Amino acid sequence: MIGKFSIGFVLLGALSTSPLLAQTITVNKENRTIAVTATDSATAPADVASVDVGYRVYAPDGATAYANGSKISNAIIKALLDAGINQKSIQSNDQQLDETRFDDSDKEARTPRRYTLSQSWTVRVPTESVAKVLDIAVRAGANWSGHIDWSISDDNALEGKAAAKALERASAVAANMAKGLGAKLGPLVYASNQVPNRFGGMLYTESASIGGRAVPSPPPPTPLAVMGKEIEKSATVYAVFAIE
Repeated sequence: MIGKFSIGFVLLGALSTSPLLAQTITVNKENRTIAVTATDSATAPADVASVDVGYRVYAPDGATAYANGSKISNAIIKALLDAGINQKSIQSNDQQLDETRFDDSDKEARTPRRYTLSQSWTVRVPTESVAKVLDIAVRAGANWSGHIDWSISDDNALEGKAAAKALERASAVAANMAKGLGAKLGPLVYASNQVPNRFGGMLYTESASIGGRAVPSPPPPTPLAVMGKEIEKSATVYAVFAIE
């Protein structure tokens, strides 16, 4: 990853080890400084994923939609818990029962789907368990699922790695500046770190209906092939060096 940097230098600038004073350099005849701002980044494979699972069910009236949805809702959670997913890793997002909005004006087609009940959860698991969670939830009735937020468990370590790379870049730039001025780069006086401001998609299957004649089901499919992503963190470092 190519970093960014900007250079500023102050000849005859006072040195200070105090962060407050170092940010407001006072010019005098005693010392000289070079200030460099550099940006770099670091990447690491995501090790945590937040998977959205949920469902939508339609019915001619609100009571039926709620009753049918309740069965699906509890079936999904039971399936996840039975599979060993920690209950603390499952958080409710939202649940809504409302009249269905239609674009067409065919009242006969609208009647069986007049009401919609929807519900969703976020399941936070290690990245290697994403496909398993989706497979379990979908088989249990989660017909509106699939959004994934990828993250890393130790943000601070990755940000620190990015900051270290940015500081190394700043030091190299400052050394070249000092050489161009016919001087020698001295010690680091002050440095500050700023970290700039984290796949998804929806897996949709036709909503399930509860009741009616049993229809033979085909063999269950193989779980989806879900691949994790790289997480990138950037850091901007403002560094002040003495020149001798």
